[in-house]
Amino acid sequence: MTLEESVTGTDETGTFRLAGTDLSDEEVVDRVRSGDTDLFEILMRRHNQRLYRAVRSILRDEAETEDVLQDAYVRAFMHLDQFLGRARFSTWLTRIAVHEALHRQSRRRRFTGIEDVVDSLESPAPGPADRAANGELRELLEASIDRLPEDFRTVFVLRDVEGLSTAETAESLAIPEETVKTRLHRARRQLRSHLEQGLGGAAREVFAFGFGRCDRIVAAVLRRLGSIEPPAQPVTR
Repeated sequence: MTLEESVTGTDETGTFRLAGTDLSDEEVVDRVRSGDTDLFEILMRRHNQRLYRAVRSILRDEAETEDVLQDAYVRAFMHLDQFLGRARFSTWLTRIAVHEALHRQSRRRRFTGIEDVVDSLESPAPGPADRAANGELRELLEASIDRLPEDFRTVFVLRDVEGLSTAETAESLAIPEETVKTRLHRARRQLRSHLEQGLGGAAREVFAFGFGRCDRIVAAVLRRLGSIEPPAQPVTR
């Protein structure tokens, strides 16, 4: 049986869709650990955009971000036995992706110091017509986010772009909640000085993942998982 035959089908309208999408993350994880490993695709498609945004906020490189996403999914699949449900699965998965991104970054360049505030953010100063266009405003916002210090940038993306709570962001980055609040405040202050308008509606549209990228990453991960043993049942203590 092919992957499509085992996890997809058509509904009464003829629309092609994944089976099992009505299950919670935790229910899908249980099914995967019980042998329905093809259902891991559901988890990837659900969380691709959040992980992409989190990883890209650290690396600022499209190709490298996709590589890290693949590595993070493979690592998560191999260690599903370590997910014990003490945090939300999405938080557990985001933390793995962030760890992979930081590990990749540590090999290619030194970290940006948290107190090394970037005071030289350039304002592209678009004209009135450009400011009215949401697409160009998003480009301006993305460029400004990319110039933030890394620690500020990652917190801003997880909190204001992805909409995670302070607690979820702290859990994902393994830092105290007070640190999340401080970094978010500083990130917003830096951006506000250059973007007096546009942080509201446009913020959630930046670094959009896209269906093409989603399909490409899911397919690449599934190819890699084909040679890996199914995940073990969770460790009981």
